[in-house]
Order: sequence, then structure tokens, then C-alpha cells
Amino acid sequence: MRYLFLLIIIIPAAEIGFLMYSGKLIGILPTILLIILSGIVGSYLAKKEGLETIRKAQEQMSYGEMPGDAILDGICVLIGGTLLLSPGFITDFVGLFLLIPYTRIFFKKLIARGLTKWMNKGRITIIR
Repeated sequence: MRYLFLLIIIIPAAEIGFLMYSGKLIGILPTILLIILSGIVGSYLAKKEGLETIRKAQEQMSYGEMPGDAILDGICVLIGGTLLLSPGFITDFVGLFLLIPYTRIFFKKLIARGLTKWMNKGRITIIR
């Protein structure tokens, strides 16, 4: 919980600093246009990847398989889309990595490892 509290303070402060530096370096109008453009591109990518993830999950379920990989993809797409819609270049960068399928693999391994730890410690219960 305290790490989340630190992230809630540190990330916006870093975003503000980076936006101020960007505004000074390239100007206020180009900075604002880049933020708007990243939001538009982010929403398009999130929709495209989200629909692809739903299609993969449906396909896996139609073969009688658990859509575990598709669920991890869906988590990454949801977080990545949210980060891309928030203003700032740092969150846009991380959100883009979460939406691109080739770079998403690293994050999927992190999420799977974290979920496995939580299940082993008894913090998450799976009911069948």
C-alpha cells in the first residue's frame, strides 16, 4: 500500500516536471498537441488490441481451453490504454509498451509472477 502511495505522488510530479521541460524545449503548443495526439493514438490502439484480445479469448474458449494468456493480454491492454489516456509522456511511454504485443510479453511475465506469489501466500483465492 505504501508503494502505491509513493507512486501516486512520484509519477504525477515526474510528469509535471517532464511536461514543463518539454514545454520549454519545444514550446507549449507542440507539447499540448503531442499530449492530444497520444490520447487519440492510445484510444485507437487500446480498442484494436482489446478487440483482438477478446477474439483470442473466445477462440480459446471455443476449443475448451482456459484463456489464461488472453486474460493477461486483457489486463495489459486495460492498464496500457488507461495510461495512454492520462496526460503525460512517461505514462504514455509505459502505456505504449503495454499495448504493443511484442513488448507486452515482459509485462505479462511480471503479472503472472505477481499473481502466482499472491496465490502462494494465500492473498488470492480461486474458487472453481
